[in-house]
Amino acid sequence: MKIGFFTDTYFPQVSGVSTSIRTLKEQLEKRGHKVYIFTTSDPNATGLEEDIIRMPSVPLISFTDRRIVVRGMWYAYLIAKELELDLIHTHTEFGAGLLGKMVGKKMGIPVIHTYHTMYEDYLHYIAKGKVLRPTHVKYYSRLFTNHTTGVVCPSERVIDTLRGYGVDSPMRIIPTGIEVEKFKRPDITKEMCEELRHSLGIQPDQMLLLSLSRISYEKNIQAIISGLPDIISNFSDAHLLIVGKGPYKEDLEALVAHLNLSEHVTFTGEVPNDEVAIYYQAADYFVSASTSETQGLTYTEAMAAGTQLVVEGNDYLNNLIDDESLGVTFATDEDFAASFVEFANRQVSINPQVLEQKMYTISADHFGESMLAFYHDMVAYHFERSLVKEPKKPIQKVKVKLSPALKKVVRRG
Repeated sequence: MKIGFFTDTYFPQVSGVSTSIRTLKEQLEKRGHKVYIFTTSDPNATGLEEDIIRMPSVPLISFTDRRIVVRGMWYAYLIAKELELDLIHTHTEFGAGLLGKMVGKKMGIPVIHTYHTMYEDYLHYIAKGKVLRPTHVKYYSRLFTNHTTGVVCPSERVIDTLRGYGVDSPMRIIPTGIEVEKFKRPDITKEMCEELRHSLGIQPDQMLLLSLSRISYEKNIQAIISGLPDIISNFSDAHLLIVGKGPYKEDLEALVAHLNLSEHVTFTGEVPNDEVAIYYQAADYFVSASTSETQGLTYTEAMAAGTQLVVEGNDYLNNLIDDESLGVTFATDEDFAASFVEFANRQVSINPQVLEQKMYTISADHFGESMLAFYHDMVAYHFERSLVKEPKKPIQKVKVKLSPALKKVVRRG
């Protein structure tokens, strides 16, 4: 198949969405399919990019590290038509996503959509939540997804939300998989982990908690920091490592200073992708209190690296972490410290057999196979729908009043 991905977010913009798209592209191409990406321009995108069509864009208001298409859509449509795409897969509900729906409709091909983002968690970015309301999100999400062939939902939370919005398009839960080998990394030695700890001023025997994500309000890192004093009262050597960059960093640094935790918290900034696995393996626990995730790739990355998780639960994570050797989930922000202390005190060892069984479930291969199966089902569904023709409306008689001059012309034939 020739497949067109339409997205407002792609590399060099680093995000869970761009990572998911690239992983899926690689998996489909591995299976002999051709994938073209229609996306936004980016000042950091340099050199020739094969199979990527970029359209002029501008930074999104109040979210300037993301961009939205402003023109060039007709040009992109002509390219899509010339490529003779078999299927469209949209990854945004806005600029490029709307273009993808238009292309699909004009070409008469299926349009699959992945609902990546729970927008109700991000409304505060736009005029501090005073302009767009949850009701607006509900209406627009329903309008967009109900005019697609089928919808991919990364987790149970997403499919429940869309059902609540009144979405009736076919939906299927397909979590994004990861390249397990990039995080399992048997080449990472104990000495390498100790060297990393040493460079950060952390001793080999210290308890190291890792937070790795975009540093933004909705990631709720503030809840982890707020719970740290109770953890330190039980484990005096506990240290929190916060990896990532984002607009909320200064606020978190101020919170750390206010709680007198400067000696127990380190901000590293963003780290190169090829070094992330070392950070996972150097940590004793991966921690998160985020409630905005549709799934959260960092959770499965940490799991693949063999790091136990202590994270705020939801339907997806409660199913993912279904054995205590993998970690534990907690219900609310206030439960974090107590849950962490209780789990750490029990010193539960990872069960290698349980972990190995999880590897295929969270793998990119499983992700690719599941998505391809959904594509085939939706192609058949689209074909069946195209065979059902709408009944012709009866011709209505209309009385027309003619002027005297026009009556003469009619009488003359």
